This record gives sequence, C-alpha cells and structure tokens, in this order.
Amino acid sequence: MEKTAFIDQLKAFTSQEDVLSVSRDVNELKSKFEDFCIEEERLKQVAFLESQSEGDTAIYERMPDPLKEEFYSIYNAYREQKTAVSTAKKLEQEANMRLKKNLIERLKTLIQEEENIGVAVATYKEIHEAWKLSGDVIREKRQEIQQEYSKLLESFFFNLKIYRELKEHDLKRNFQIKTELVEKIKALNSLESVKEMEASIKALQNEFDETGPVPQEEWENVKNAYWEAVKAVYAKIHEFYEGKREELRLNIEKKQALLDETKTFIASIGEVTSTKEWEELTQKLLQFQEDWKKIGFGTKKENEELWAAFRIECDAFFAKKKAFFEGIRSQFDAVASQKKQLVEKVQALKDSTDWKATSEAIVKLQQDWKKLGNAGQRNEQQLWKDFRGACDAFFNAKQKHFEESDKLNETNLAAKLDIISKIEAYEVGDDKKKALDDLKEFSSAFNAVGKVPFKEKDKVYNAYKTAIDAHYTKLKLEGAEKEKAMFQAKMDSLKANPNADKMIDRERKDMQLQIQNLKQEVNQYENNLGFFAKSKGADAMIKEIESKINGAKRKIEEYQRKIKLLNE
Repeated sequence: MEKTAFIDQLKAFTSQEDVLSVSRDVNELKSKFEDFCIEEERLKQVAFLESQSEGDTAIYERMPDPLKEEFYSIYNAYREQKTAVSTAKKLEQEANMRLKKNLIERLKTLIQEEENIGVAVATYKEIHEAWKLSGDVIREKRQEIQQEYSKLLESFFFNLKIYRELKEHDLKRNFQIKTELVEKIKALNSLESVKEMEASIKALQNEFDETGPVPQEEWENVKNAYWEAVKAVYAKIHEFYEGKREELRLNIEKKQALLDETKTFIASIGEVTSTKEWEELTQKLLQFQEDWKKIGFGTKKENEELWAAFRIECDAFFAKKKAFFEGIRSQFDAVASQKKQLVEKVQALKDSTDWKATSEAIVKLQQDWKKLGNAGQRNEQQLWKDFRGACDAFFNAKQKHFEESDKLNETNLAAKLDIISKIEAYEVGDDKKKALDDLKEFSSAFNAVGKVPFKEKDKVYNAYKTAIDAHYTKLKLEGAEKEKAMFQAKMDSLKANPNADKMIDRERKDMQLQIQNLKQEVNQYENNLGFFAKSKGADAMIKEIESKINGAKRKIEEYQRKIKLLNE
C-alpha cells in the first residue's frame, strides 16, 4: 500500500457521518501507517548505504515528507472532531438519561393515580412516544433504566382492564417479534465481519428491549433464548479480539527473539579482513531485516521500542562496514593496477589464431582476474568492460573459424563412411600377411582423414572398430603373431578414437603400472632366491623362482616395446 492509499482510506473513514463508528478503523489505520513509514525509512537507509561507493562518507538525512504531514493533518482534524462529537454525545446521553427518568416518574404516577382509562391510554402513548424518541443513554445505565421502564410498562398493561383484549393481541405480537429478533441474533454468528456483528447486536438488543411485553407463560423461555443467543455472539466477538491480542503478543515475542538473534550475530563479528566476508555478513543482516518485515505488527508501543533497538543494531553494523571500506581504497587501487595489466595481456592475444593455446591462455587470464577480487566501484566496471571486450573479440573470431571448419568436417565424415564401407566389403583371403597389410592400410587411411562433426564422432568410430575387429577375428592368428597383430590393431583403433590422446595416455599408464608391479615381483623373487640359496635341497624351488624371474623380465621387455610403439 502506498502513502496516498493510506490518505485516501483515512479520508474515506473521516468523511463518515458517524465519526465514532470508525474510531477503531482510524486508529488501526494510523498504526499501520506509522509502521509503513518506519519500514519505508528503513528501506531508504539500506538503499542509501548500499548505493554508496566504498570511499563515500556521505551521511543519510531524513527528508520532509508532505504525504506524512497530510496524513497527520487529516488525522488531527478527525481527532478534534471525534472529541467534540464524544463530548456532545455524552451531554446528549446525560440529557436523555434525565428525560427517561422524568418519563419513568410520569409513568409511575400514571399507574398509581390515574383512574380515567382514556386519559391513562393517551398519557401512556405520549410517554411511550417520548421514550422512543428520547435517544440512547450511557451504556452502563442503558439496561438498568430500560428494565425499569419495561417493568412499569408491564404493570401498566396488566393493571388496565380496558386493554385486556388488546393486551393479549399485543403480547402475542411482541412474542413473535422477540422470537424473530432472537433468531436474527443467532444468525449473527455466521457473519465473517466482527465489526458488522458488533454493530448489529447492539441494534437488535435495543429493538428487543423496546418491544413490549410477551405472555407471562412465554417470558422465561423468550428471555432465556435471548440471553443465550446474545452471550454466544459476544463470546465470538470476545474470542476474535482475544485472538488478535494473542497474535500481536506473539509478533512481539518473535521480534524480540529476532532482535536478540541480531544482537548475538553482530556481537559475534570479529575483525573482518575481506570485502567478500563483509558481503556475506551483509546478506545475513539483510535477511534479518527481511524476516523482521515478514513478522507483522505488534502492540504499538512495544513495536516501536523493538524497532528502534533493531535499527540501532543495524546502523552500528553498517557504520562498521562503511569504516572498513573507507580503509581499503588503496587496496582497490592495487587490484585495479593488476587488472589493467591483465587487460593489456588479453588485448595482445585477441587477434591470435592459435585457437587452442590462446584459448587456454585467455581462460588462465580470466581465472587470474577472478582471483584478484574487486577493484572498487570506481574502477571495476570500466576495467571489466575492456577485459570482457577483448575476450569476446577472440572467442567470436574462434567461433566463426570453427563454424567454417564444421563444413570441412562434413566432408571428412563422408570420406570416413566410405572407408568403413570398403572395410565391411573386404574379403579376407588365405594370405594372412596380405590381409594384415590391407587392414593396416585401411586403418592408416581412416586415421589420415581429419575430424568429423562432434555429434557423429563416436558413432563413426564404433562402426569403424566393429568392421576392422571382425576381420582380425576371421584371421585366426596364433601365438606371438596374434599378439603382435592384435596389439597393432589395438593401436590403430586407439588412434582412430575421437579421444585418441586420452585413450593412448591411459593405455601407456596401464602398461607402466604393469611394469612397476612386475619389477616389484622380480625384486621379491630375487630376495626369496637369496634366502633359498642358503638352504639344503632347495634346487627345485630355486629353478622355479628363476623361471618366474625370467618370465617377468620378458613381460617387462614386451611392455616396454609396446610403450615405445605407442610413443611413436
């Protein structure tokens, strides 16, 4: 809600003819408006502090608020009007009280002294009309004086023989009216608006009291039903206000707990040495402020006291933060100097066409940029603009280059698919040497073709490997010849793999690990050999160990030859 909305709503309330009927609404609106102003002022302070650069020493100043002055001008005028109306109403109620007492005395005299029925009826009507027009009295005396009047009316009607027949009719009619009023009072419990319920119950009670007597045999039932219905309505009204009071009390408890938590948080802050840490702490404090805003209103006095204490804690935090940033301006200048050097380096690289090396170099510069931290609001934005501009220039050129390369990759794809077709169509003959030479020729031709589109590389490689492996399987090689041919085929497959470098490196590391394990075995066997050489009857064991040593050394030599082939 904006301030203008508060003003419009206040104008709507204060324009009511019955100024006392909107008193509660006006007071609640004033409380909400004050809380709104407090919250708005807090947000302005936070925004002001967050908008300040690290070196600024400007002090926040509250500005005059015409809308706030307008609101209180309308409110003060209403309060004066309300006071005047209340005073006038009180005087009017006192006058009504005197008039009603005078009418009661006249009615008493009429009942006790008047013997002329015509005069008695006429006088009664005059008194009763005056009673109905006399207006309300103070709440504390209303029921008492109404009951006294009602009893006198009952005495009057019961004492006048001339009204016996009329009395019976009126009593039945009054019984019907009062029964209907009881039902209307019961129906008030279904209303959602408590204010509407309060206004309606008062009017219905007045109407019930002003309605004449009912048959004596019905009076107890009607009276009991009436009071049962009235008590139920007032119980619901009381329950509502108890709930509101409980809600306000709980909100105060929540705000007190949040204030305590904020104090503990601020008290726990030691020596902060980095802007990042300050920003993290600031986010936590801003979350406290956001949580405060979500809690809702409490009782006015306690709410204002807690808000003032909470604001003092927040102001102390931001004052400490501001002092820190004032002391690190020289650090920002040092960071700015280093970032200028990075800008110069990236600008020197932006026109390079060594895409891989330059990409790595620029990525490294970007990482260095992040590590340096912030250069301060005064420098950071322009430095970042220059740095980012040079980076974008290089990567845009790189993207354009590889978009053109993609067209060449499509040509390579067609060439590799053609070779795969030829491999699949190849028939292995009886001459194993020729077949091996032919398969190696296919592998060399396949590997000689350049890159294919990224999304096709795995599919093409798998098709190639399936086709070439099928032919090696058909050759049915044996022993060393098979081992050599299969390793050669494996190397050709590794070279054809889209991730050839990684695959070959992994294969090399696996064989190096095998060599390391075999060397450990040889050392262990040689140690064992020395042990057995000193014992009798160990010739057979010695020969077995020497055989294992020789076998392990042959495997080491074989792995070393394979690593050499991989390196080539």
